[in-house]
Amino acid sequence: MKQALNVQHGISDDRARDLTKFIRGLPVKVQSQVQGEQVRVTAKKKDDLQAVIRAVREHDFGLPLQFTNYRP
Repeated sequence: MKQALNVQHGISDDRARDLTKFIRGLPVKVQSQVQGEQVRVTAKKKDDLQAVIRAVREHDFGLPLQFTNYRP
């Protein structure tokens, strides 16, 4: 028995554009950009980043999302 699987690594360009459009529509001061297969969000305040994470989790994009912090 054989079964074909489609494994997706990262976010497609269309979904990434939808995600950045949603983030830019939020009332917080952040910058979002697509870098390869991920969307990077930067801000001066940690509270703004947490507000973006909260809003993205509440909105259903139809794909599993992972949040990482790269602050030194």
